Amino acid sequence: MSTTNKLTYKDSGVNYETVDYLKRIAQQAGEKTVNNTPSNYKEVTQSRGESAHVVDAGEYCFASVIEGLGTKNLVADEMYRLTDKTYYDNVAYDTVAMIVNDLITVGAKPLTLMAYWAAGSSDWFKDQKRADDLVTGWTKASNDSGVAWGGGETPVLSGVIEKDKIDLAGSCFGIIDPKSNLCLGEKLEVGDRIVLFESSGIHANGLTLARKIAESLPEGYLTKIDGEKTYGELLLTPTIIYAKLIEDLLKNTIDIHYMVNVTGHGWRKLMRHQKDLTYKITELPSVPKVLQFVVEQGKLDEKEAYGNLNMGAGFAIFVPESDAPQVLKLAEAHNIKAYNAGVVENGDKKIIIEPKNIIFEKESLQVRA
Repeated sequence: MSTTNKLTYKDSGVNYETVDYLKRIAQQAGEKTVNNTPSNYKEVTQSRGESAHVVDAGEYCFASVIEGLGTKNLVADEMYRLTDKTYYDNVAYDTVAMIVNDLITVGAKPLTLMAYWAAGSSDWFKDQKRADDLVTGWTKASNDSGVAWGGGETPVLSGVIEKDKIDLAGSCFGIIDPKSNLCLGEKLEVGDRIVLFESSGIHANGLTLARKIAESLPEGYLTKIDGEKTYGELLLTPTIIYAKLIEDLLKNTIDIHYMVNVTGHGWRKLMRHQKDLTYKITELPSVPKVLQFVVEQGKLDEKEAYGNLNMGAGFAIFVPESDAPQVLKLAEAHNIKAYNAGVVENGDKKIIIEPKNIIFEKESLQVRA
């Protein structure tokens, strides 16, 4: 049982090259607005193009981010129809995870979380079972992130969003205190170890491809994987929130040089920083069953898979070699598997995934102006 044609992420409807152009010109335009900041605050220019924007407030720094779930709730919608279980607690959790996991990459402690739930019709909100699950999941994720859920917005966008659909997104505001926790990659250097934290599954990236695969399966989302859970259930496994682990690492004076939330662009994100360095991976995390299934059914070659999916690594930090053992120990205390997976080396900007004989050149990642 497999799809008849080999898929790429671009074939599924997501073309990063097209989207990334808009990201770059938006960053360039945004740079022209920095003088609007009051004189007692100053943009930390190195944060522009990172996962969160940082403002120097004197004694400490502020960080902010906005992020969305993507199309994962479309899987929940279909599973709700098939099983009468909404799964909106899971996708709400995922949405918060996507927001918070971006914010913490700069060393910020999340303070306030805001929700943005935009529906195509007010009728969407009539389903109280689904609404209750949405709120339950969002609340649990807020607690697991250590953030206060401050409010949000629930617009009805008839004609923009399909009448039976909703777009889940939100924003988060955080503080970097002490300022020494600020992490923007200035200390990233040759010899740093690349520590990868496990993913719980597909997280919230690659769902357009995963949904395309479901269309080709005779039993669709109800296809059993290894005779256990269904494809739909495994796709809807909640994303890991790494906020409390990162907070613990910083409290234990781990010298974090850089952090990456592994989402869109897959493992190519490991070379997000502007420095010209080579990132060599020598140990790979276990690949969750659902991602193995996506690769198999989509007939993805390994470079396509690692270039777009998390393939078992949901978050990455770069630390001095001497700190790596303590990082692994603290991760274990948070029940998150960590891998001392590679090293930063001198050389051209690229990623070498040695066990797979895969190389990503710097041209394959163009998310910064």
